[in-house]
Amino acid sequence: MKRKWKWILGVGIVLAIAGGIYAKVKISQNGVVTVQTGKVVRQDLVSVVTASGEIKPRNYVNIGANVMGRIVEIYVKEGDKVRKNQVLARLESVQAQADLQAQQAALNSALAESSAAEAGLRAMDENLRTAAAGVDRARAELERAKLDYERASQLYKDKLVAKQEFDAKKSQYEALAAALREAEARLAQMKAQREQTAAQLAAAQRRVAQVRATLDRFADVLHKHSAISPIDGIVTNLPVRVGETVVPGVQNSAASLIMTIADMSVITAEVKVDETDIVNVKLDQVADVTIDAMPNRVFKGRVIEIGNTAILRSSGLAASQSAISSQEAKDFKVVIALDNPPDEARPGLSCTAKIVTATREKALSIPIQALTVRQRGDLEPEGKGGNVGAAANADPERQKKLKEELQGVFVVRNGVAEFREVKTGITGATDIEVLSGLKEGEEIITGSYKAIRTLRNQAKVKIDNKAPAKAES
Repeated sequence: MKRKWKWILGVGIVLAIAGGIYAKVKISQNGVVTVQTGKVVRQDLVSVVTASGEIKPRNYVNIGANVMGRIVEIYVKEGDKVRKNQVLARLESVQAQADLQAQQAALNSALAESSAAEAGLRAMDENLRTAAAGVDRARAELERAKLDYERASQLYKDKLVAKQEFDAKKSQYEALAAALREAEARLAQMKAQREQTAAQLAAAQRRVAQVRATLDRFADVLHKHSAISPIDGIVTNLPVRVGETVVPGVQNSAASLIMTIADMSVITAEVKVDETDIVNVKLDQVADVTIDAMPNRVFKGRVIEIGNTAILRSSGLAASQSAISSQEAKDFKVVIALDNPPDEARPGLSCTAKIVTATREKALSIPIQALTVRQRGDLEPEGKGGNVGAAANADPERQKKLKEELQGVFVVRNGVAEFREVKTGITGATDIEVLSGLKEGEEIITGSYKAIRTLRNQAKVKIDNKAPAKAES
């Protein structure tokens, strides 16, 4: 009986000791947080901006209607290659053709009048030259007759010649003077006729110019009844058919679209980049483009254009056209030229671009999820009044400083989590560059998300880096 009690007493003592040890362990583990950790390592980082959009030709032209009319002929079909200045389609142009022919006839008539006036003027010039020569000849003969008359007059006074001979010289002189006056009058009349003919020629030439200008206008009107390709390219859109009526554009209303010609020699990916990423995108940055219709293929390209106007994600309109755009998400257009575009690429194909905005070789890096934010007041010891709540009665500058948010990570040191402020650089797919605050090889807390979000500075931690068990389906 005594032996039995000894056994019972021994078991009780053992249980009491075990319970004390268990209680001590539990008390020591009170407030310990289980975390996952990782190392600060050096690795190559690539910062990538991902955006989606569609394939577009670099240069394309929408050919619209310049006049109202019915389509009578279409010479191409969708997918055809066309050349610059090639006629693609024609509109009904009976009236324009008739106007052009009538104006051509009027031009021919005006040209005939001008030619006749010009021929008449040339004839008048020839007659004027002949008349001027006759005047000169008559003036010379009159001068000779005048000398003879003066000599005969002197001889007659000296009674050396008969009166009959003197009278003959006088009559000859007077006749030649009259002939000179007649020639001069005829020359003056011909000059007046020439001026009249010159005026008729000038009027005919002005009429020719006027008719020619009208002819050019009618030719331009007739030209607008034809759809002509302004570039070399491919017909990518042909929404009309023969017999349909198209109309020109007016204010606030676009013209009817006849077809679209695209220059497929330069293919681009036009993507929309989020406003938070656009500041990192620069011209000539390289990009990898994938096209949804061509899986498992990556095409290289480079950035050739960056839009300056924000585009509302909900409506696709420019932010400047919306009065409530400040509350909406915005994107910016970025154009990427493909280096070797595939032959089967078509405008409108959906695509995704990954633009490399920065690279770092052997950069000090940590997992992105390790980063967290704490207020400065939460990091200072309670006894020093560092707690934000304890500093309620402090001066405003002190309160402002204690509420300052710091970016950093928790470093594990001797089983305790110590907050360390860090400066970061570029962001990779899963890691971020550390510029200051950490050293290579230091152990930092990387999970769980809940633990990092609620962890306090100088808290005790327990490291458990085992992979979580998968939940059975």
